[in-house]
Amino acid sequence: MAATAAYLDALNSEQRRAAEHGVWNGRCSSPSPLLIIAGAGSGKTNTLAHRVAHLIVNGADPRRILLMTFSRRAASEMTRRVERICNRVLGDKGGLSADALMWAGTFHGIGARILRDYAEQMGLDPAFTIHDREDSADQMNLVRHELGFSKTKSRFPTKGTCLAVYSRSVNAELPLEEVLRRFFPWCAGWHDELRRIFAGYVEAKQAQNVLDYDDLLLYWSQLVTDPLLAEDIGGRFDHVMVDEYQDTNRLQSSILLALKPGGRGLTVVGDDAQSIYSFRAATVRNILEFPAQFSPPAEVVTLEQNYRSTQPILSAANAVIELTPERFTKNLWTERTSVDRPQLVTVKDEMDQARFIAHRVLENREEGMSLKQQAILFRASHHSGPLEVELTRRNIPFVKFGGLKFLDAAHVKDLLAALRLVQNPRDRVAGFRVMQLLPGVGPASAQRALDAMAAHPNPLEGLSTVSAPARAGDDWTSFVAMLRAVSANDAGWPGEFELVRHWYEPHLERIHEDVGTRLADLVQLEQIASGYPSRERFLTELTLDPPDATSDQAGVPTLDEDYLILSTLHSAKGQEWKSVFILNVVDGCIPSDLGVGHVDEIEEERRLLYVGMTRAKDNLHLMIPQRFFTHGQAAQGDRHVYASRTRFIPKSLLHHFEHTTWPVAGAEAQAQAAARNVRIDVGARMRSMWR
Repeated sequence: MAATAAYLDALNSEQRRAAEHGVWNGRCSSPSPLLIIAGAGSGKTNTLAHRVAHLIVNGADPRRILLMTFSRRAASEMTRRVERICNRVLGDKGGLSADALMWAGTFHGIGARILRDYAEQMGLDPAFTIHDREDSADQMNLVRHELGFSKTKSRFPTKGTCLAVYSRSVNAELPLEEVLRRFFPWCAGWHDELRRIFAGYVEAKQAQNVLDYDDLLLYWSQLVTDPLLAEDIGGRFDHVMVDEYQDTNRLQSSILLALKPGGRGLTVVGDDAQSIYSFRAATVRNILEFPAQFSPPAEVVTLEQNYRSTQPILSAANAVIELTPERFTKNLWTERTSVDRPQLVTVKDEMDQARFIAHRVLENREEGMSLKQQAILFRASHHSGPLEVELTRRNIPFVKFGGLKFLDAAHVKDLLAALRLVQNPRDRVAGFRVMQLLPGVGPASAQRALDAMAAHPNPLEGLSTVSAPARAGDDWTSFVAMLRAVSANDAGWPGEFELVRHWYEPHLERIHEDVGTRLADLVQLEQIASGYPSRERFLTELTLDPPDATSDQAGVPTLDEDYLILSTLHSAKGQEWKSVFILNVVDGCIPSDLGVGHVDEIEEERRLLYVGMTRAKDNLHLMIPQRFFTHGQAAQGDRHVYASRTRFIPKSLLHHFEHTTWPVAGAEAQAQAAARNVRIDVGARMRSMWR
């Protein structure tokens, strides 16, 4: 095997050590637990792909490898890399087939498959459907209304807040009292009422054979509390690997430890310095405490060589993260030298910030750097408002990330609700949504129809017994006919999708204005649907990992071959650009004024800045506006507050940065100011008349 292991020669020493863990003399064992601390830009994905491939090349059965990532896209990319490596080493005959890594996916996607396999052993109907966040909030709201909490004298938590409280309690494995005290203190007075809502919410889901996003982990974690079932599920896999382990929550960690309680064959990869998702109940404690959870402790391999950024950028980022009190020690380094330090750019206000960035972006473009190679990052989506205005004024196309997903778009939810109603006719949320698309059908009519369906052994037959609402007419008849046709499965998949789309299009045109964009989403969705073997797989996987919607794109970048990237810091994780600008690097924005109540929250804000800084390959600008105009004032108002540089870059770290101000002093500044104030250069027009 020594000759064939040449495919590992492209790895550095620590990457190779991680890839070879558990393989001796060309034989694959069930190795001790391994933690790979992978710094930003250190080749994490490449290392994990080589580890999986090396195990397979040395005899591991790919069908007995469980690989969990945090997006379906990441799982697909990892699978493709593993296939390429194995096929290069083993050749066509001994190579890896396309479906050999059959257990690669997200935690929630794998959980859905496990639950269907073991449904009967836990009293669950395997034909369950899955609600996304909005549908779950709607279901929560129905229960909230039925219990009379929508008419309280004082402000009662909204459906979204109720779901957030429930989700945090489930995923963080915390009692409701503690969740309310730590994260939702204003809701603490509603403790008993929330407990009643959550009990009703769980009962409603079970009656409708519906699971929500959190249930996929909650049911799985309950399943593996049975020692025999845990052993049976864990025994299906010789190797369990988890990517982005710093982004897991307590529930995911408990599942993992139940599958491999001794840690044999367990590998987790992540970076504690990039743990930024506590709002999803992720906890950095999982990765910090991982080694000590086993005896002997897990082996730790640290990847410190960075292949992305220049050394000055890394030195500044290292200095920022070194101030965190608890972390795995690592010092990113690179062979990419440069004399250009990251810039701290002080500007007067947000408008000057926008003008500076637009000016520099165009300057970079003239020097050969495309717009796509440049990104502007920000802590909150609304921070980019003044910049978007300036970019539009200068005709600079851009795309903004961190907004809608497919399943958040109303027209997509409409169509998927129809498919879900066919899949599970007891799904009241889906039925309530679809029926009210019809003219003349309101909440009362939909409720009567759903009650008739629930009372009948065959819900679709029960629907046929319902008289059409007076004003619905032919629309009700065509709706029932569509459900029957799709349910009959005569068209097959994805022909069923086409039936639903043709039924929905007249309603789309009646309800929405931007029909062209929304139809483009549905056409794209139909293309996606054709890649799945069944309606069930399509609905499950699309709910768990939705792609971006066409309507998520700001501007019309499809008309340009090049466009600037705008992104929240959270959405930028895992990305890289040649030039990066970070907006509002001041206290109140980074850290957010909403995220400074607890030391853990402050440290996460520090990690968020670190993530943003390490996205830059060649140039990094941290913007420091000195004043912000307050919200809610009149258009010509002048109420403002002053801001100070973020606490994460104290005076002791300033030597890592070049400090500049903009506009520059002197004649150039005057010229820039004049250019901003002149709307029409009449003098130039007069001169041009005679040339």
